[in-house]
Amino acid sequence: MTDHPQDLTQSHSLTSPESFWSHQASQLHWHKKPTTALSKTTKTLPSGVSHDHWAWFPDGEISTCYNCIDRHVLAGRGDAPAILYDSPVTNKKETYTYARLLDEVEVFAGVLREEGVKKGDVVLVYMPMIPAALIGILAINRLGAIHAVVFGGFASGALAQRIEASKPVAILTASCGIEGSKGPIGYQGFVEEAIELSEDELPWRPIRRMDGQRKWQALVKSCRARGWRAECVPVKSTDGIYIIYTSGTTGLPKGVLREAGGHAVGLHLMISYLFGIQGPGDVMGCYSDIGWVVSHSYTLYGPFLTGAATVLYEGKPVGTPDASAFWRLAEEYKINTMFTAPTALRAIRKEDPDNVHISRVGERGGLKSLRALFLAGERSEPSIITMYQDLLTKHAAPNALVIDNWWSSESGSPISGIALAPHAGKDRANPSSSSSTVQPLKIKPGSAGKAMPGFDVRVVSDSGEPLPPNTMGNIVLGLPLAPTAFRTLWNDEERFYKGYLKRFNGKYIDTGDAGVIDEDGYIHIMARSDDIINVAAHRLSTGQLEQAITTHPDVTEACVVGIPDALKGQMPFAFVSTSHGVATTKEKREKLFQEIQTLVRKQVGAIASLGGMIEGKGMIPKTRSGKTLRRVLKELLENAVDGEVDKELNVPSTVEDVGVVEVARGKVRGYFEELGRERHGSIEGRERAKL
Repeated sequence: MTDHPQDLTQSHSLTSPESFWSHQASQLHWHKKPTTALSKTTKTLPSGVSHDHWAWFPDGEISTCYNCIDRHVLAGRGDAPAILYDSPVTNKKETYTYARLLDEVEVFAGVLREEGVKKGDVVLVYMPMIPAALIGILAINRLGAIHAVVFGGFASGALAQRIEASKPVAILTASCGIEGSKGPIGYQGFVEEAIELSEDELPWRPIRRMDGQRKWQALVKSCRARGWRAECVPVKSTDGIYIIYTSGTTGLPKGVLREAGGHAVGLHLMISYLFGIQGPGDVMGCYSDIGWVVSHSYTLYGPFLTGAATVLYEGKPVGTPDASAFWRLAEEYKINTMFTAPTALRAIRKEDPDNVHISRVGERGGLKSLRALFLAGERSEPSIITMYQDLLTKHAAPNALVIDNWWSSESGSPISGIALAPHAGKDRANPSSSSSTVQPLKIKPGSAGKAMPGFDVRVVSDSGEPLPPNTMGNIVLGLPLAPTAFRTLWNDEERFYKGYLKRFNGKYIDTGDAGVIDEDGYIHIMARSDDIINVAAHRLSTGQLEQAITTHPDVTEACVVGIPDALKGQMPFAFVSTSHGVATTKEKREKLFQEIQTLVRKQVGAIASLGGMIEGKGMIPKTRSGKTLRRVLKELLENAVDGEVDKELNVPSTVEDVGVVEVARGKVRGYFEELGRERHGSIEGRERAKL
């Protein structure tokens, strides 16, 4: 701990949470002001288990939509830009001011109200990155309803799971989305298929395939003509604002429930404190799909809570049209803070290894507004941090930084990072109340920074004992969690306890990550301790992938793990057992692989495409209790990619048959040797495996 403002802010948030978060809450408009910031209780589950529980601003009432739009317009800032829409896939650009955004949201909220949506209902959103997506979400919130946004890259099977889990009263979608240079993807068709799959779980019953569909534009036109609008409906601080689904190792999605009061207060602080976006005149460029928590937080709610502008980009880091896209956006919209995933920067580096595009924009002064480049979604390798730090030092604003930060759907905002504006809690009515000249903490490449306000981050052993600095262990969070974080799962209290609290006897939240905290308090996330595969910052469940693979009639068992990938970080790799004699030749194996690939893409989505597959029998190791040892297979693949397939493995003593591991080793060796022959050399073969 030092006397740097970030360390002092963090200490204040943990030692005096009532005063710290009461001050943060005072920055927002409350329809009913809370009398207390934090209450602590004990919750008893139907199973009889009790655990510590808490609530933020429990007696307050708030409208997030009002805080995001109405209050800025009422303060005379209606002409300020809110959405800067840029679509290279449709060659369209458009600016929405706060006044225009309010008008659109009021009318569409009126549409939803007329269609029967009310406070507490769930509305599912399956949309591309277009202004209507943000308008729709804000309109849902305006009515006090709960939105559940599903990533547009998910196919009908994964979409159906989320429909069944959330039971929405309505679904907002578009006829299609446009995936870079790949052309249109039929969103409407996916939704129709998902509804057919989920019909028994819906609170409404479509009689025919097209029954119940409404045309968005026609409804808006009708309501506007009749002057039909909707005012904000305040909700309790502890009421839900949205559900976001994160993959579970069983393949069933977990519905993380975000609550209204803590979400608004926490994001309002974090957008200013961590990301340095403090109000009108600032521009945030968050390049993440609205289906992910990052975009929920920092394309939509965060910037709007401060009255800043957000860049809504319907495109890719490369291919729309090339690797200059991000730097063009930074120059054209004078972006101050950019947020993306390491995968995006890897893709840019692959297409533009000499950094021609960023240098060209930088040399003409196009990056002078850029104060920071934030990275999250997966661990950022030090080489990425160092390379882009050098480029920003040369071309961007003075003292611009590349900042890795770590968080999750469960946390709702970054758990760790380096704050651009560490003078937290500035009184906006008196801007001089805090110094704006304090420099951020130093960056440690490979680290995800230090803990953010409200997050008590610790490293413990498997038995829950605290570990000394620089010792690898389980990264856990002390209770209560920060206000943006979840307190439960949607309609599944038991799973919340079993999945996050039970492992450490209700004392900590298990993040599922492993790493170290160094002697200076910097957090280093080293690996996932569960079986989620991180593909280009998209977390995919091994269980869900295996479920898709085993729908093939010839597959009897499947095990999916991640294999290192030079561009996407990881790719799913499948070990499959089949009926006797199904794939006895190379041609049959390739045919089987393509059939399985088709099933995965159809049921989970194109992002889940397999990076490879090995077919055989007796090669999937298990414990004596029947648990598949995915980590052993993952380690075996990682060794093989590095040319060390015979390296000793960390096989637990609970393995049922150690001979199965050697069968798997032989299969992996044969797979990589075949790749090597195909690429005319083992080195090229290994590179092919990485790609």
